[in-house]
Amino acid sequence: MRLRPQKDIYLDYASATPIDRRVLKILHKTEKNFYANASTIYKKGIESSGVIERARSEIAKRLNVHADEIIFTGSGTESDALAIIGTIDSFINRFPGVTPHVITSEIEHPAVLENIRNLESKKIIEASYIPVLENGVIDLKILKESLKENTVLVSVMYANNEIGTIEPIEEIAKIIRRFKKGKSTSQDLALDSLKARPYLVDFPLFHTDACQAMNYLFTENIDKLGVDLMTFNSSKIYGPKGIGILVKKRNIDIAPIYNGGGQEFGFRSGTESVSLINSLNVAHEITNKIKEKESLRLIKLRNYGIDKILGLSKKYPFEIKLNGDKENRLPNNINITIDGLPSELVVIELSALGVYVSEKSACKSEDDKGSYVIKAINGNKDQTIGSIRITLGRQTVKSNLDALVKGLSRILSKYSEWK
Repeated sequence: MRLRPQKDIYLDYASATPIDRRVLKILHKTEKNFYANASTIYKKGIESSGVIERARSEIAKRLNVHADEIIFTGSGTESDALAIIGTIDSFINRFPGVTPHVITSEIEHPAVLENIRNLESKKIIEASYIPVLENGVIDLKILKESLKENTVLVSVMYANNEIGTIEPIEEIAKIIRRFKKGKSTSQDLALDSLKARPYLVDFPLFHTDACQAMNYLFTENIDKLGVDLMTFNSSKIYGPKGIGILVKKRNIDIAPIYNGGGQEFGFRSGTESVSLINSLNVAHEITNKIKEKESLRLIKLRNYGIDKILGLSKKYPFEIKLNGDKENRLPNNINITIDGLPSELVVIELSALGVYVSEKSACKSEDDKGSYVIKAINGNKDQTIGSIRITLGRQTVKSNLDALVKGLSRILSKYSEWK
């Protein structure tokens, strides 16, 4: 009896994507031919610099921003850190004595949450963590009520990395704009007050982590999205690891989070990787070209997989729940909880069958290693359930989902006697 499928089935594209063969070809070619330091003034250095600036301009054009609004970083995590810490440091430098207030959601990526918590623990900022509804959408009413005079930054991700919920970014931007307009037209704000406290009308800024969104959602005009700062990375769009981007509008002031040679307009010092930057450019170009068609294809596969997986509850004594909204989610995301089976166990059993998914256990409140996302959509109650994240990609076909369902069926059958 065959224990594993003939070919391993990868269903963890939200974690990392394989490099597109066209991108890999560009990576090797660029690394071979443009190895000189782009900061030098001799011919080969100028050639390396030219590759970087061409990539910057082409990415900027696809995002409908200026080239100098593109900052290359080492990852999505670094881009988030630069957006958050850079904004706060800049504000404190401009307005000493004012404690900045930051708003985020309870289900942000750790790259956002941990930086905010660190600043909060050092009493550098005040922070508000907005709860989400059962489907994972941020509570806009509480967000609106949390805005205050010294709110400097709102950071809400475009789409959640665990449950795939798409956040109402444009609506959040409207709430922020109305709040700023209300401050600027308030009769309580005398001219002298505005001169002394210009942050009353300049802030808050709006940052979004768009790492999971780039493959599928609208990112072609950040003015339309209404964001001031946006981050994404290469490893989620079939490019190489080790390269990310922070999009920063020209009128936004941030401070570098470390110093050095002053590369990337002084915001991110360090010798640039010409090959990684060029590869990211190609990966982004390919992604934009196929985004709409690929999204439609994956939505069909996603819905097929959801129906098949949830249908297993009728055959076995396990309740299977879909986490997040069925429709308002990324085209490639399926996140489930199997009541009575630890998520780690299911992932290990599937791995033994050659099917690769990811997990995050939810657990009691004192255990910080659990899935705070699953806890948040369940009202932050103490619980021991976990979640299994199944994420599809360009190589995913219907037979892969059939193999997944077959593997889950085998696992549920095996453990039914222990139920």
